[in-house]
Amino acid sequence: MRIRKNIVVLITDTFRYDNIGDRAERPVRTPELDRFAAERATEVERFTIGSFPTVPQRTDFATGVLGWPHYGWQPLDLSGQNHIAALLGDQGYVTQFVCDTPHLFDTRFHPAFTAAYQHRGQEGDLPLLHLNDPIEEVVPADKTRTSPGFLGHPLVDKHRWGNRYFRYEAETFAARTAGTAVRWLEENSRAHPFFLWVDLFDPHEPWDPPAYLVERYDPDYRGTPMIHPNYGPSSAYSEAELRNLWAHYAAESELVDRYLGRILQKLDDLLLWDDTLVVVMSDHGMSLGEHARTGKSSLRPDDERYWPIYPEVGHALCLIAGGEVPRGRSLDLIAQPIDLAPTLCELAGVTVEPPQPFDGRSFAGAVLGGGGRHRDYAVSGCFLAADGVLPRRASTPFLVTDRWGYAPVGAYGRPELYDLTRDPLAGHDVAADNPGVASELRDLFLTHLAEHRAPAELLELWQAPAAGGSSDGAWAIDYPEGEG
Repeated sequence: MRIRKNIVVLITDTFRYDNIGDRAERPVRTPELDRFAAERATEVERFTIGSFPTVPQRTDFATGVLGWPHYGWQPLDLSGQNHIAALLGDQGYVTQFVCDTPHLFDTRFHPAFTAAYQHRGQEGDLPLLHLNDPIEEVVPADKTRTSPGFLGHPLVDKHRWGNRYFRYEAETFAARTAGTAVRWLEENSRAHPFFLWVDLFDPHEPWDPPAYLVERYDPDYRGTPMIHPNYGPSSAYSEAELRNLWAHYAAESELVDRYLGRILQKLDDLLLWDDTLVVVMSDHGMSLGEHARTGKSSLRPDDERYWPIYPEVGHALCLIAGGEVPRGRSLDLIAQPIDLAPTLCELAGVTVEPPQPFDGRSFAGAVLGGGGRHRDYAVSGCFLAADGVLPRRASTPFLVTDRWGYAPVGAYGRPELYDLTRDPLAGHDVAADNPGVASELRDLFLTHLAEHRAPAELLELWQAPAAGGSSDGAWAIDYPEGEG
């Protein structure tokens, strides 16, 4: 009988694909993941998110079913019958959830696990009030996200106040959450087989790493620390402020790399690699000036552009290691979060019986064989309850193939097309020069919706041209409607 392998899933929020290696024009120091990719893992180079943002992405992974054409941000048990922890638990796995991502307990990801632990306080989550202490202004309101607010203060002020303005690296969430994961591995490494899901919200904003890390990226800045984007036009910032915003993001990303490295080192200490599969992935990225915007979706009423899920947001990190997975390899194939559950199960040698058939398909053969095709294209999308009209400021889909990136509704309502082989961050629209390609990709996008059983009203919405609807909707935000 084949011995089933442990599975460890490490998710980091808002970590851009181009943070690691030498891909970015503004390099981020990520020595741990660079070494992991080079010496231990196989990287899936064209890993592309499906449902957007935070909770929908994790729902795709947990269920193996594509959500965004049908539902948005909602509790996991309302999205279907599958949960990877329950499926593995039925096969004899002990399962543990460790997170500081603030929305996952609220959306009921945790009950399916044998045990679950959360570090509270991220992004305005308030475990314990201290209202005798004043709430300080951290970033001016015109340069940050203003909703949801708290006692007249924006989210960033609430977050820093709620966490008592911590100053030391050991107090950061990356350090604390990774420390819990390390302890769990030390205390449970012999509980074979186990499934451990560790979910780090960082480098999601607010970006408040120790100042000495930020100063290494931006040593000469003397203004207000830019620790939270405005989710709107990047023109709100001076050139120096925009660089400082990136410096805070880069420093937070470096911190996450450091503490993911602690977890990976502990797997090494405990000699678990032969019997354990490990995946490191991000849920999406972040705009830091690309496409004249900062953030990942539009929250500013003065910015009525549509926000396609461009590559700096939709192209995600995915590294797989352990067991028989080849070391130091790169797979040039397109895959999505819905594919990971069947892939990990196949690599681990475990057969699960999902109540709802997976939409995702295993690419374990390509991982073990070192190559091959998987998907011809991928679509990233965000659920829109649009009442027949595409609202302004919506996060709109983006389709990628081996060569092309296509937005059926671009920033100003027109279709956009990009040659990603020459323009990986989709900076130069070539739709006017390639009308035939744009038409083919529009048809492919509509076929994708039909194959995933999109409701008729959604198909009708995307078959019609953008109509420029109202700008008072709510979409692709980090809180469901009415919360905060």
